[in-house]
Amino acid sequence: MLDMLKQLCLIDGISGDEATVRNFIISQIKSFCEYKVDNLGNIICFKKGEKTPKRKIMLDAHTDEVGLIISSITESGYLKFKTVGGIDTAALLLRRVLINGKVNGVIGGKPFHLLDADSRKKLPKKDDLYIDIGAKNRQEAEQLVSLGDSAVIISDFEILGDCVKSKALDDRIGCLVLIKLLKEYNNYDFYVTFTVQEEVGLRGAKTAAFAVKPDFAIALDSTTAADIAETPKESSVCVQGKGVAVSFMDNATMYDKNLYNAALNSGILCQPKSAVAGGNNAGSIHLSGEGVRTIALSAPCRYIHTANSIVNIKDIESMYELTKYMLDNIANENIK
Repeated sequence: MLDMLKQLCLIDGISGDEATVRNFIISQIKSFCEYKVDNLGNIICFKKGEKTPKRKIMLDAHTDEVGLIISSITESGYLKFKTVGGIDTAALLLRRVLINGKVNGVIGGKPFHLLDADSRKKLPKKDDLYIDIGAKNRQEAEQLVSLGDSAVIISDFEILGDCVKSKALDDRIGCLVLIKLLKEYNNYDFYVTFTVQEEVGLRGAKTAAFAVKPDFAIALDSTTAADIAETPKESSVCVQGKGVAVSFMDNATMYDKNLYNAALNSGILCQPKSAVAGGNNAGSIHLSGEGVRTIALSAPCRYIHTANSIVNIKDIESMYELTKYMLDNIANENIK
């Protein structure tokens, strides 16, 4: 399982540029289901099971990750950029980046010793940062990079005790779980969507849900784990090692109470997500068609949207087991 997760995480695929991730996923699932790729780049899969449930069920994970997009090139050969998705400035400064999978660079800004006393106390503005690729001038830079090119912050995949550390754990963990289910789960028919552009507005899930027209949906994602030093317990959102986080409400969705309660009472290691914040593809899915009964299961992730996100392996296993449990119990109508 971790070998597959490593492969998924080390593929670069920011929002709007997910083709390499998509091709890898297709290589893994093509023998286990029917699938098609829609006009936005979503993979929409159907897995035939031993029985056909009365209620159509869709499982979703997004394929994109946060990153950067080149927006201009200065006369001196530096690259200006915009962030794709929510990235804290502190996670950018002096980080190594890779553009289009082949051009290396470093994110720079005004040197510390040239800052005035007030500026030294603050993070720089994102618009004041740039990528240095070693070009002498604009013409030299343009031989290597074009406007609209994608960049990601370089990261290694490592095992840290009971945890994994990498970029793109949001949401390649969800992709991993769905690949595993497509390969291993055969009890009932179900649909899977590997969707694009979640990090820039839950876009791919909107068209995928329109195509599938599910009655029920399970959205798999990652969420902030603030269980770190000097953070009050009541502000931790969720805690690593205590299982996947189950949402009752966020900024995009009011979740189905029967599904929420069924998850927490499943006997599988899980926990309620304590903060009403953020959002995920459920925000688009549950409003599609005539409405979709939806639940979100999220892996607790420290330092989310950085190159060094950390997730507990036990929580990944919990996501898989709870997703399988919910799929089974929605399909057999144990959950009303």
